[in-house]
Amino acid sequence: MSEEMADKKSLVPHIIAVVLIVLVIIAGFFWLQESSQPEPVNVPVAQSPEPAPEPTLAEPEPIETEPQPTFEEPVTQPDPQPIEEPLEPEPLDTSDGTLKTLVLEMTDYETAAALLVNDDLLRRFVVQTTNMANGTLAPRFRLMNPPEHSFRVYQQADKEWIDAASYKRYTPYVDVLEGLDNEKLIDLYRTYKPAIREVYAEIGDPDDNFDYVLVDAINHLLDTPEVPVPVEVYTDSVMYKYRNERLENLSAVQKQLLRTGPENMRRIKAKLRELKAIIQQ
Repeated sequence: MSEEMADKKSLVPHIIAVVLIVLVIIAGFFWLQESSQPEPVNVPVAQSPEPAPEPTLAEPEPIETEPQPTFEEPVTQPDPQPIEEPLEPEPLDTSDGTLKTLVLEMTDYETAAALLVNDDLLRRFVVQTTNMANGTLAPRFRLMNPPEHSFRVYQQADKEWIDAASYKRYTPYVDVLEGLDNEKLIDLYRTYKPAIREVYAEIGDPDDNFDYVLVDAINHLLDTPEVPVPVEVYTDSVMYKYRNERLENLSAVQKQLLRTGPENMRRIKAKLRELKAIIQQ
């Protein structure tokens, strides 16, 4: 994958760590399965034979007398109780304001608020996840604002290397990621899964399960190799590229994860593995 120019001419966004912040909402949910309860079986109870009627003596004929008048007290009928109509569930609030607030409440609110975009969050998440499962990125559907500082390199021995300061730009994103509560993330995905399914049906195969798409995206990230620093790059007059052919031949998603730096990438992977381990317990 190409590296952006130091003069900010590159169109490749800095989004991989940011996308993960929302990705972990769904991570591992595919492994959760609700246990089904067997249907109750009605076992017929054997009926005991009715006892034969005991013999009775013939009763003497009653002596008829004039009937006495009887007085019955009127029976008061209770007032009919109103039939309560079942309450319909409130419609799911998929507005950007609600979604953003729910995510922000799970981590460092102020820091995350400055990073997360404000519009079309649900669709951005579905589109970006679908692309990442295929090893590509969708710049127009980034979930977070890019870092304030630009990509930096330094020269040594007539070669260009990625400056460590470039990695530090992603640290606030990873801090937000680590602060997310795993259980709340899963609950949030469970709540919005129907809405996510509807969006995915518009851009993908309606018969596909989005859970599989998510797991593919996460596993693709976890397969990103870890490399020692410093990392050599070169420019082709437009963008920076990795000098190492093995790195340059990685997918766009994996190369973007590499750009977060070895320490940030380690923390990102640890968060994903932690979440999956909790779900698989």
